[in-house]
Amino acid sequence: MLKTNRRQFVQTTALAAAALSVAPQVLGAARKKLPIALQLYSVRQDCAKDFDAALERVAKMGFEGVEFAGYHNYGGKAKELRKRLDDLGLKVAATHIGTGSFRGENLQKTIEFHQVLGCKFLIVPGDGDFTNPDKCKALADLFNETAAKLKPLNMYCGYHNHTAEFKKFGETTFWDFFATNTSKDVVLQQDCGWTAAAKLDPVAMMKKYPGRMKSTHFKPTVVGNEPGKKAFIGQDSVDWKAVIAACIEFGGTEWITLEQEAYPDGKSPMEATEISFKALKEMVG
Repeated sequence: MLKTNRRQFVQTTALAAAALSVAPQVLGAARKKLPIALQLYSVRQDCAKDFDAALERVAKMGFEGVEFAGYHNYGGKAKELRKRLDDLGLKVAATHIGTGSFRGENLQKTIEFHQVLGCKFLIVPGDGDFTNPDKCKALADLFNETAAKLKPLNMYCGYHNHTAEFKKFGETTFWDFFATNTSKDVVLQQDCGWTAAAKLDPVAMMKKYPGRMKSTHFKPTVVGNEPGKKAFIGQDSVDWKAVIAACIEFGGTEWITLEQEAYPDGKSPMEATEISFKALKEMVG
């Protein structure tokens, strides 16, 4: 009996040690819960009408953060905006700004404003040079230079895709060209909805560029004319649970950002946003 118990003990101990040696990252990923922010472009009409009221409603829905697409009555008033966000319990997940914010003296102003807000991700949601064969390399160089200046401040610049970025460029695509010609410190803010709309796999994209999707967009998207599908998270064409797992395992994602651009069933932007948010929150756990 003693020999059998000893053998079982040794086997069990060996298996446990092996599991601990290979599984910490997997176990950590399984336990990780990503915070959810709202890209305020989703409710842009509400923001234009009464920005403070819109922020308050977003906070009451349960969002942990917001991603800006303009600052409305808080333009140039970073301290006031930060206080408003703090009062509502909202953090700044990221901001969408133009490439011009990185050029010349504008960069220092951009840094100072967003440092006050506690915003570390400065994302460009579109630039015509990205898909211009004669200018795309210079644009990539600008992002590299900006990323190097931001890194000591624990800040990042990045680019947000739509579908045009996946157009062919020689033997590659403009998206892949930008990714391979920029450093790992340049964020690739994948909009998974647009990726799916381009008939590409968001999960495969994360695997291809691991650690570079620190901020990731979840846009409910119906690909084609799939019967019964609606542009709400959980009712659309995208396997969001698989995307969430990929964000944790491959993407290096720090923020999931919901962007609701369609409003099915006659729902208002706020109503549609809340439907998708509730479904997404349940998936995230």
